[in-house]
Amino acid sequence: MSGAQRHTEPLDVHLLAVRDGAAGPEVLLSRRAGGVYAAGCWHLVSGHLDGPWEDVVTALVREAREESGVVIDPADVRAAVTVHHRSPGGDARIGVFFEVRRWEGAPEVLEPAVCNAMGWFSFDALPEPMVAYCRAGLDAYRAGARMALHLQEPGDPIAYDRTADRLVLVPEPAARGTVPERAVRAFAEQAVGRITAWADVSWARDESRVWRATGAEGGEWYVKIHQNDRFHHREVDALRDWIPGLGAAAPRLVAADPSLRAVVLTAVGGRTLHGTVHPPEQQRLIFHRIGQLAATIHHSTPPRPAADSLPVAKLERHLAEALPHLAPGDEEFIRATAGRAAALAPLETVPTHGDFQLRNLRWDERAGTLYVIDFERSEPGPAVRDFVRLSDAWHGRPDLLQAVMDGYGRRFTPEEEAQFTVLSVLDAVSGIAYGTNNSDPELVERGRRTLARLRTATPSPTEHPATGGAL
Repeated sequence: MSGAQRHTEPLDVHLLAVRDGAAGPEVLLSRRAGGVYAAGCWHLVSGHLDGPWEDVVTALVREAREESGVVIDPADVRAAVTVHHRSPGGDARIGVFFEVRRWEGAPEVLEPAVCNAMGWFSFDALPEPMVAYCRAGLDAYRAGARMALHLQEPGDPIAYDRTADRLVLVPEPAARGTVPERAVRAFAEQAVGRITAWADVSWARDESRVWRATGAEGGEWYVKIHQNDRFHHREVDALRDWIPGLGAAAPRLVAADPSLRAVVLTAVGGRTLHGTVHPPEQQRLIFHRIGQLAATIHHSTPPRPAADSLPVAKLERHLAEALPHLAPGDEEFIRATAGRAAALAPLETVPTHGDFQLRNLRWDERAGTLYVIDFERSEPGPAVRDFVRLSDAWHGRPDLLQAVMDGYGRRFTPEEEAQFTVLSVLDAVSGIAYGTNNSDPELVERGRRTLARLRTATPSPTEHPATGGAL
């Protein structure tokens, strides 16, 4: 025993009677009255155990009958959440909250000396004032937590006040890894307020981690932990510099912490285009919007002087790792293509996304709106850089290529076509090497497809096969 005083907290039981309402789930609440603690505040039907021999389920059934008149079968009682609470005055207790969705009778006030109102309320429109302890239990329940702490400080109001919200959710053992570490959670909540639900939405092949965070008042954000400092600074710089020029098509930076390599971003709508299927006419519309979005990215800031050279420095290392998966003749083609890079005229640089492909594009079908996410590979570069990974999506579909270029508003220049080929080869080799080292056959196959396509393309990878002319 490390302390001088043992805890002797009272044990409370709380009824979460839940029903389906016109606007969604509703919960039964009663308003405290008379000379009781927190008179005038709304609370759940609740009470204490009646002596040392009464169990918590029996106590809940009894309190529900005595306070509201409803009859509950113990078999219909479901464990919801346990809250360790401390009041502003320093008194502590343990509250056990139970969900019940079936009972007999209509709830009514049966103890008017201590309760002067009772009613059903939507979880999204809870009444005020409400006992902070009760609100903590409701919020923990909605977040799916099994245990929570609600340790108020001296001077905190008895009624719920979002500026003095002390709720802390305790993760379950089975949920390890589904929420960020404590320091990241604290950083995010300092930026947007208390977060009641976390969902890990990380892309399977990336080491960067992404969570969707839902706030106590229903707001939604994304919290991202970058895998290295370089990616963190790239994304933050882009979010602060040129991404605001994209308007509603991209998330906004809410907060950044370089020591954690963490950012909080506003949420965008839509569903990823990766793996989705749309009718041909709608596909053409989407790809036209993709071209328009690429143009907006590339014109978000004035162009800069031409870059010196193409990124061929890592070719030999990537090629050595990719060799077991290359087709006959691929190595010679790769070396010959990369060898032409030094003779190519450098192109002016513009803001580029760096990973402009379907998985980072989201389409809201109802609104007809396209969004772009994930800017950790963003850096200044030639505009054609952003079409390299996208080109796999239009392969065999000249109508989609035409839609992209129509949206973009211009054709590639011959100089851009030449750089596009080199960049595509380098990206294919890099993808095969990465996929090999990280057991990702999808990346390996995409790289192999790209090389096969480039080797048969005449004279360029963005040529329309029906006309033989560049778009």
